[in-house]
This record gives sequence, C-alpha cells and structure tokens, in this order.
Amino acid sequence: MPRPHLYLLLALLAAFGLSHFSDRIDPYHLDIIIGIGINIILAVSLNLVNGYTGQFSLGHAGFMSVGAYLAAAVSLFLGPRLLGAEGGTALQQGMLFLAALTAGGLGAALAGLAVGVPSLRLKGDYLALVTLGFGEIIRVIFQNVEFLGGALGLNAIPAYTSIFWVLAFVALSVFTVTCLVHSTYGRGFLATHDDEVASEAVGLNTTRYKIVAFVIGAFFAGAAGGLYGHFKMTITPTGFDFTKSIEIVVMVILGGMGNTVGVILAAILLTLLPEVLRPVAEYRMIIYSLLLIVLMIMRPQGLFNFKFGRMKP
Repeated sequence: MPRPHLYLLLALLAAFGLSHFSDRIDPYHLDIIIGIGINIILAVSLNLVNGYTGQFSLGHAGFMSVGAYLAAAVSLFLGPRLLGAEGGTALQQGMLFLAALTAGGLGAALAGLAVGVPSLRLKGDYLALVTLGFGEIIRVIFQNVEFLGGALGLNAIPAYTSIFWVLAFVALSVFTVTCLVHSTYGRGFLATHDDEVASEAVGLNTTRYKIVAFVIGAFFAGAAGGLYGHFKMTITPTGFDFTKSIEIVVMVILGGMGNTVGVILAAILLTLLPEVLRPVAEYRMIIYSLLLIVLMIMRPQGLFNFKFGRMKP
C-alpha cells in the first residue's frame, strides 16, 4: 500500500478512535477543536488555489456558504422523509450526513466551475475582484431566498457534526491536496504558479489547471460549510461575508503560500489566538490585528514557511 494511502487510513482510524472519547471532552474545548478542524479544511483547500497555483481568490466564504446551505437543505428537507419520524438509526443518520456533505461539496464545486471558467483567464487583482464579487452575490442571494430562511438563515439543523467527521475530512483534504500537488499532474499547478507565460509557451493549458484547482478547492470549502452548519445548527448569510474570506486568506498567507504544513499550523494558531485573548475581550481584536501586522512585517514569507512545505518543480 502506498505510504500516502497508509497515512490516510491511519488518520481515519485515529479519528474513529477519538470520536469514542468525545463525550468526555468539555463542550468549550470540543467547540475549539471542531473549529480548528473546519479552518484547516478551508485553509488547505484555499492554499491549492492561492498557494500552489498562484492565483488570488477572495471568494472562499462564498463556496463555503453554498456547501453549508445545500447540506443543511438535504438534512432538513430530505432527512425527515428518508429517516422517518423516529429519526432513523445512527448508521442511517451517518449515511444521510455523508450524502449531505457530498451534495454541499459538489454544489460548491459546480459554483467554482461556473465562476472559474469565465474568470480564471484573468490574473492578479482582476481575479481577486471577480471572486470577491461572487462571494457577495452569493450572500445577497441567500439573504433574499425565503425558502432558505432569508436574512434569518436556516435553524434547527441536525447536530450531525462530530470529531470523527471533522478529522476525517481534514485528513481527506490534506491527502487530496498533497497527492495532487506531488503528482505528475501537479507539476502543472507549480508551473502555472512560477511562470504562467512560460508554461503556456511549452504547451500547458494553464487555464485548465487553474479551473481544476478552483473546483477542488471549492469542493472542500463546501464540505467545510456543511460541517460548520451541522455543528452550529444554524447558519445565516452574514456568517459567510467578506470578513470570513479574509480570515481564510490570512491563514494561507501566515502559514506560507504553497506550504501545506505551515497553513495547517497557521489555521490552528489563528483559531486559538482569539480564545487566548478572550480575557481581554475589549482589546482582543486590537491585539489580534497588531500581532498579525507585526508577523507580516517580520515574516512576510509566512510564519511557518518551512523548506519542506512546498515541492519545487
């Protein structure tokens, strides 16, 4: 068995084992652990686009919202019909949740494809503006669709998210991005990042590589949105605004562009930091912002930009 597949299997087994002890974990700590896992999925998936492929997307929260709403709709509207009045067995609930997360991920991937095909021929600031506009359009649409709760969002979403599901999707996202980037096909992502003009000159279809990265990143963002919605049990359009996209971008930049290990560490740090600063709640965001500014000045290449974090072509 290839080593990456072995690591994935071990990670899934570890997630399954830890899930049996989740009832012994303090709810506050459980909330932080699940929040870290969801942020890792978001950061690793965006790193495929911004880090390895060299694009600059500001619409990741939009893809997250598509996945969150679609997954919640499957659980809320199809769940009672499929599981019956009694709610079904734990296995049936797990299968329904997997189907909901898959639907959310595929819906976000289709949204990524719809945005990526016309916009990924653009570069730099123009692409950032297009993805930013997409995220705001999605938010406004959800805010005005009464079927999905409108401005009040969706409530009473089943609490299906557990440590197992979060860690399983963390392992799957890291496995997918790592194997993809370190594959022969992944050389195209790195070539597109390093010199798009030269890549096109030797026959690479850089637009195709950018679209593939965009779609895969959107899929995992959608899955993360589904996990988020089924953990918080309520979602609103304002929870997926421009600020959320910026939070994810900061994790990627702080961890080091094109550095999966560093991005994971940055996601952990930036999830824990606001909680550490909670005792000084009135100054928390000021201190948080100042720390980010200092880190960007002192380490513009990323706080965790290890040499082994990025594969060189």
